[in-house]
Amino acid sequence: MNQAKEMNASEQFQYDPNHLLESLIEKLNLKNDAALSRALEVAPPLISKIRHRRLPVGASLLIRMHEVSDLSIRDLRQLMGDRRNKFRISDKQFKPKTSSPS
Repeated sequence: MNQAKEMNASEQFQYDPNHLLESLIEKLNLKNDAALSRALEVAPPLISKIRHRRLPVGASLLIRMHEVSDLSIRDLRQLMGDRRNKFRISDKQFKPKTSSPS
């Protein structure tokens, strides 16, 4: 019984961009994804790709969602199930590319 309770808690915190999109639609009193894409000033296929998990919610879109909804970035991340406290950036992203000898 305790395991079932733990599973339900872990399921609650799984990544779900649909919950984020539906919450934004509700908060902004919009009818559908097309209206959301207009409000966010993004192409409708972007919302579709996020909804079908073919594309992650990027930082620039998250910032745009914040600007439009007045929800904090933390709240937006929680709505989609992102519970990370820190973001790790690879050391490789900051190293200059080495040119091959000619």
